[in-house]
Amino acid sequence: MRVRGEQVAATRERILATAMQLFGTRLYDEVSLDVVAAGAETTVQTVIRHFGSKDSLFAAVADWSSDRMVAPREEARAGDVGGAVRGLVDHYEEWGDGMFLLLSQEDRVPAIRPQMDEGRAYHRDWVERLMGDALAGLRGAARERRLAQLIAVTDLYTWKLLRRDNGLSRRQTETAIRELIEALGRED
Repeated sequence: MRVRGEQVAATRERILATAMQLFGTRLYDEVSLDVVAAGAETTVQTVIRHFGSKDSLFAAVADWSSDRMVAPREEARAGDVGGAVRGLVDHYEEWGDGMFLLLSQEDRVPAIRPQMDEGRAYHRDWVERLMGDALAGLRGAARERRLAQLIAVTDLYTWKLLRRDNGLSRRQTETAIRELIEALGRED
């Protein structure tokens, strides 16, 4: 019985890992349960038995991968801007391109939108937790404006502009984001 349970768990892991890779590199419409099953070396019926539908599989992949995706970001402690930026860039280097692919589809694929909204909420919370020093003493509209600025400076799009579009090295990208954050901290 224990061996059977381990086999079922291993199959589920293979399905999730395969689906995660596919959803991060292909358009949602190009990822079929057949392709997932083949990549996971199982049957479509097994995928359906575990997850029910492609939308449910996508949601399960998002839940399954969320902790590992944000792990580098969670290593920094509050107030450690350098550590926060390093973890942020680590996160974007590994997951950024796949996240852009998903973001490009969120308006036309209903299953994607909730995951992207959850990511935006996580990012806002992360900025508040790790960069609270830059918000200290601010209230009301001034605090919301500064928070929005910090969210924008640390956003995936900012990383893409610096790293992909302008060709900065990883180290230069970290420096640029850190300098933008520090400049906001000096504003009054």
